[in-house]
Amino acid sequence: MSAPARRRAEVDAQTCAAADAALVRAFDLLGKRWTGVVLGTLSGGPAGFSALGRAVEGISDSVLSDRLGELTRAGLVTRRVDEGPPLSVAYALTDSGRALLPALEQIGRWAAEHLPPAGFDD
Repeated sequence: MSAPARRRAEVDAQTCAAADAALVRAFDLLGKRWTGVVLGTLSGGPAGFSALGRAVEGISDSVLSDRLGELTRAGLVTRRVDEGPPLSVAYALTDSGRALLPALEQIGRWAAEHLPPAGFDD
């Protein structure tokens, strides 16, 4: 292999590795159950913990708390406390969280078209 061809192959391998690393980071967060649903629910605007729990049918309070904490640490969601009275907490998407919504919508369209319906057993 010529030197220029070797350099192109190395650059291509580095580009692929960087893209793979970014996908791994993204799916480490987004691949957890309920994460996408919580983000999608917040696309309608800020919501309190109880409202989110009611809107995301089937999620436990502990899992919702975990997901909101992870999304907050990742910079996709903000947590705002209103001292009240009564005390209230609202969660909202950040600009980074809103920037993710088109990708989630695309994944949803892809899933509707290419994956079997939920509950489908082979």
